[in-house]
Amino acid sequence: MPEVMVVGAGIVGAACAYRLAEAGLKVLVLEKEATFAQGSTGRSAGGVRVQFSEPSNILLSYHSILEYRGMEEARYRPIGYLFLVPEDLREAQEEALRTQEALGVPVKRLSLEEAQALVPFREEGLAFATHGPLDGVIDPHGVTGFYLREARRLGAEVRFGEALLTARREGGMWRVETPKGRYGAPYLLLCTGAWTGEVGRRLGLDLPVYPVRRMVYATAPLGHAPTYPLTVDLATGFYFRPEGERLLLGRSNPAEPPGLREGVDWAWLGPTLEAGLARFPFLEGLALDRRASWFGYYEMIPDANPLLGPVEEGLWVAAGFSGHGVQQAAMVGRLMAEEIAHGGARTLDLSPFRPQRFREGRLLRERGIV
Repeated sequence: MPEVMVVGAGIVGAACAYRLAEAGLKVLVLEKEATFAQGSTGRSAGGVRVQFSEPSNILLSYHSILEYRGMEEARYRPIGYLFLVPEDLREAQEEALRTQEALGVPVKRLSLEEAQALVPFREEGLAFATHGPLDGVIDPHGVTGFYLREARRLGAEVRFGEALLTARREGGMWRVETPKGRYGAPYLLLCTGAWTGEVGRRLGLDLPVYPVRRMVYATAPLGHAPTYPLTVDLATGFYFRPEGERLLLGRSNPAEPPGLREGVDWAWLGPTLEAGLARFPFLEGLALDRRASWFGYYEMIPDANPLLGPVEEGLWVAAGFSGHGVQQAAMVGRLMAEEIAHGGARTLDLSPFRPQRFREGRLLRERGIV
């Protein structure tokens, strides 16, 4: 009989399963899809960065990147993140930069002239730029597959096509029913990403995590492999990064309603390109490849900080990363294992991310959401 049931085989669930099994616990992973990384993980743009505003988010990402850097399956590429900072965000970004520097993570302030050496752009309205040389991209599928393989090697069981239908606490155990069977364990860990609110309702809980659709548009092959960093214009939220001979482009739509809406929003392509061309004229004339473009989901939460920790007896949650679960999963897996196997997180302080912060009115405001 398992000691912990992990619901969800995306990158966060896989990392948790691996570290829990490594800690000596018997683990059962339940995934509703036919294979792993079929939700937000598989549709991620793969970026990893330390450039956040809240110390805990910075450290979650920093330690995760260090782990990915040593993992062959991650295919980590430190292409860097370049943030172009408008005048109205000068003070906020300077504060974030001071926090990053105080924590010892590698982020540097650049003049606009220095930033132009990395990416050509129009300077109107900008104050300065920041660059993180440790930032870059990984292969989310590769990482998830590695974690699940290691978890299985250590004795974990992974079952696909097993959506959680109901769960209840009874006799010191969580009793879970799926379309294929019934299972029990003292601990239940929800790593259900954008579906966490829905899963919570099946348990009679109000977990403030909801899905919001996001688009990733891809250009046609350029005939060469561009070497730009992942570049973000903070004035509009437009970003792009190289992927082989293509560029991937995106911009969050603030008017996108919550929900699991399907399909690429081609109507949002116009506003995305408008923002991009205004800052990066060199993009003009590039062809778009509709077949290579895709959509995914951010798992949003009101304060844009993850939900990490116990909800009630024997029930833990690791969700609500607001689009940044891939870059923080490695460290979250370690911390959730510490929580469940050892009675509390030891490596980092998780108190800012506790679920009870919503009841207690202790919300943080992460400003580094793209």
